[in-house]
Amino acid sequence: MTARSIAIIYKREFKTFFTSPGAYIIISLFLIITGWFFFASFFLEGRADMRNFFALLPIIFAFSIPAVAMRLFSEEFKSGSFEILKTLPVTELDIIAGKYLASLLFALIMLAPTLVYPVFISTLGDLDWGPVVGGYIGAVFLAGAFSAIGVFASSTTKNQVVAFIISASICFFLTVINQSLVFLPSFLTGFLQYLSTSYHFSNVAKGIIDSRDIIYFLTLIFLTLYATYLINKERS
Repeated sequence: MTARSIAIIYKREFKTFFTSPGAYIIISLFLIITGWFFFASFFLEGRADMRNFFALLPIIFAFSIPAVAMRLFSEEFKSGSFEILKTLPVTELDIIAGKYLASLLFALIMLAPTLVYPVFISTLGDLDWGPVVGGYIGAVFLAGAFSAIGVFASSTTKNQVVAFIISASICFFLTVINQSLVFLPSFLTGFLQYLSTSYHFSNVAKGIIDSRDIIYFLTLIFLTLYATYLINKERS
């Protein structure tokens, strides 16, 4: 695996995102939804903070990022272009890493315009920047984890819709499991809480960077990308 080979795949995939209107639709819907909840909180509730925005971000990411990543492998398998891709001087790991980085960068570009929100608030009054910075750091890790899940789901099928359903289901489950703990036996709550992406994201979003939360996200990314590697290896 080399940086040059990964860059070849990454550039190829990233350009492909913007050759269809799908990418622009996803970005537009993301900004409309996040903007609505932000300004509803700001003007209707009179709260000059980003609390509602970061509280809803995991749910919004759980559907928007799978919509981005669903085509990464499934479209290649359906069209047969994956076999052509493998004739290039790149390895399986290069392909996975390049596609993953393209998906992650797209997610971060989708998130970037929301930086206007805290700047807007700060012009009107005092803003506690600690939770804001923590929230965006958490958002980067969350986008990384959901992008990895999207890449994994896309590698399991030739159908983009099926890939989206698999990915969104996993992301949604990991997001809401933390809210379902009250209905579960107490001996399961600790383990299931640790599995929750929203639990770890909310910890980071408080402005407190704990190594346990970082390790969780990095482990989730590694395991899903490694599973993607094993699936592609079976196809070879």
